[in-house]
Amino acid sequence: MKCVVITGSARGFGLCQAKKFKELGFNVVISDVNEVNLNKALEELNAINNEKTKAIAVKCDVTKESDVENLYLEAEKAFGQVGVWINNAGVNSPDKPVYELTDKEVAFILDVDLKGTIYGSKVAFKHMKEQGFGKIYNVEGYGSNDAMMLGLTMYGTAKRAVTYFTRSLAKESEVLTKGKVAVCRLAPGIMITDFITHANGDKTKINLNEKTKKIYNILGDYPETIVDYVVPRMIENTKNDKQILWLTNRRAFGRFLTAGFKKRDFFAEK
Repeated sequence: MKCVVITGSARGFGLCQAKKFKELGFNVVISDVNEVNLNKALEELNAINNEKTKAIAVKCDVTKESDVENLYLEAEKAFGQVGVWINNAGVNSPDKPVYELTDKEVAFILDVDLKGTIYGSKVAFKHMKEQGFGKIYNVEGYGSNDAMMLGLTMYGTAKRAVTYFTRSLAKESEVLTKGKVAVCRLAPGIMITDFITHANGDKTKINLNEKTKKIYNILGDYPETIVDYVVPRMIENTKNDKQILWLTNRRAFGRFLTAGFKKRDFFAEK
């Protein structure tokens, strides 16, 4: 039976991916540092396609390689082999210029967004190389395409590094596995979740200005919309160094063209 492991998947985009994979016939392993959210997410997953698929939850801190190794081994123990591994765990940057960030804030962003992706890729690649197949997807974000904005410098730095790291690891895979372990990028665009309004692991609230809200209203989407598009393509993909892209230039251009008469407001008080 097919198995997918998703880090940082107790809620938001990670949980939405997990639900779609389970709906499409995958056994699912979710993980997070927050056990309360993790258990709640597992209950939701167990209500989906439960006659044909299973789900388990494993507490994992992606900044600790030993935790990530344990996550992989628990997935193997439950489901035999891991076909897809998604490094989804991430944290946002406080809306402050770099010089105002504390050492702890800088370290936290780099530890989770960059080192967590490196550890996840390292562990998954090692085991998938041994089994002879597998797919690793690393999540890109603001900065992966060199975009820059006040308040997002550290987050963008981490995500730009994630893109370089992923593409370079894909080159290694060509040499070491002839691409049988596909190392790929997932670019979901702007997602309307708590991620865009919270930083420091939800400890810090981000107050978005009206200009930023306007851009998010034009280009953003709920994760449920995005997973309907990206997950089937992640499953179908057989190519190494592939980018699964939601917010294409064409889609973004169309959004701006129709923004005047297709009003959306994700931030209106319910």
